[in-house]
Amino acid sequence: MIGRCRSVVLTGLAGHVIDVEAHVARGLPAFTIVGLPDASLAEAKDRVRAAVASSGVEWPRQRITVNLSPASLPKSGPATDLAIAVAVLAAAREVDATRAAGLVLLGELGLDGRVRPVRGVLPAVAAAVAAGHRRVVVPAGNADEAALVAGAAVTGAVALAAVLRALGADAHAESEVTVRAPAGTPPEVPPDLEDVRGQDDARLALEVAAAGGHHLLLMGPPGAGKTMLAERLPGVLPDLDDDEAVRVTAVRSLAGAFDAASGLVRRPPFEAPHHTASAAAIVGGGSGLARPGAVSLAHAGVLFLDEAPEFPTRVLDTLRQPLERGEIVLHRAHGATRYPARFQLVLAANPCPCGMFVGTGEGCSCKADARRRYLGRLSGPLLDRIDIRVHVPPASRADRPGEGSAAVAARVARARAAAAARLAPHGWRVSAEVPGPWLRQVTSRAACAGLWHAVDRGALSARGFDRALRLAWTLADLEGAGSPRTDHVAQALGLREGVR
Repeated sequence: MIGRCRSVVLTGLAGHVIDVEAHVARGLPAFTIVGLPDASLAEAKDRVRAAVASSGVEWPRQRITVNLSPASLPKSGPATDLAIAVAVLAAAREVDATRAAGLVLLGELGLDGRVRPVRGVLPAVAAAVAAGHRRVVVPAGNADEAALVAGAAVTGAVALAAVLRALGADAHAESEVTVRAPAGTPPEVPPDLEDVRGQDDARLALEVAAAGGHHLLLMGPPGAGKTMLAERLPGVLPDLDDDEAVRVTAVRSLAGAFDAASGLVRRPPFEAPHHTASAAAIVGGGSGLARPGAVSLAHAGVLFLDEAPEFPTRVLDTLRQPLERGEIVLHRAHGATRYPARFQLVLAANPCPCGMFVGTGEGCSCKADARRRYLGRLSGPLLDRIDIRVHVPPASRADRPGEGSAAVAARVARARAAAAARLAPHGWRVSAEVPGPWLRQVTSRAACAGLWHAVDRGALSARGFDRALRLAWTLADLEGAGSPRTDHVAQALGLREGVR
């Protein structure tokens, strides 16, 4: 006797619909799961057996084999518990096998029969719907999240007994199992740029970075306002479009950092890991198939590294691949996992270990070699990928508040709209995404002359040439010009060479 249903396993954000087949045959009682399960999935045998008993249904005292097909695909996590239980009972004719075969089931089982929430429900349900399977059963705690997928017919299950009764079994829980609906988290009010006093150059750099999606380095003494400026960058960025909102929400769902009651994530995320974070925490990692790290959680938003020279150089250099490609590929023994990682990198750094090497440097107590070692942790290849580098001077009593975030966000939105209108036919959205060869073809020779001169005198690398040219196009978009002029190029060079 064979029972079938379906479930979904995730490899990164890619969902794979699998067939869960259960075979019940005569022989000594045994329970075997095959199909490349990991340790957490292999332990499902004990969870499923206890959950079925707690639901008032007799467990088959026969030889049970569960196959997770395709057998060549590694499978991990407890999200297939519910599907395994239903497939086994369908094979034992305790539930209607025909109705069970038409369902996709996701959920971890507790020993009392409760269906517990799992991570990654949004991309899993999206994969099921894309494969043509609309009828999905998920834990009640994930029902709001699953309902965000268009076209899905979602049923939220509190307990295994309720699922089995719906499939025709005479099931009853030993005790009533209830779940409390999650309360929506009120949206956070982003900090406003009006709080920052003075710092005109840094504010301009922040606006240009927001308009073109450029990376930014802020260098200055402690208390100058570097962190305040970085925290206000998401507040001047536009809302995410539908595709990016779904992708960002899916990553946060997989990481267990998503509040489904608040709906899709529409605002650009802001991630600020501590300088003690490991490379796995930054780019992703873990046993088996790797989990997303801070670079993926910051996708379509801002990754802020405060006190950047305090991060180990090895950790900082892991950022090179996502900065260039907009994704991170993590290779493990069980396969490669891809996560989106197109973010704006903001680095904040003191000029020296004590932070007081400003002006004439009279207040600095650091030796010259200590200053060189400190800033040397920011490697040349990493700094070459930073488009804008700006000094943030100490705060002054004479400083006055500047424009608020709303006014800056309006200019950023206009500049991004102009760039999108120009770049949309090629599949790009902001200047930072445009390949250098294409930009060099559409930019006048006169505008590029200053950049070639900087290359000749060794102030720019070939990569730096393209990044400065992207900056010039962003400055032209902010001004409403059709293409960059020589003054835009000069200003772009000033922004890029602000910190040498």
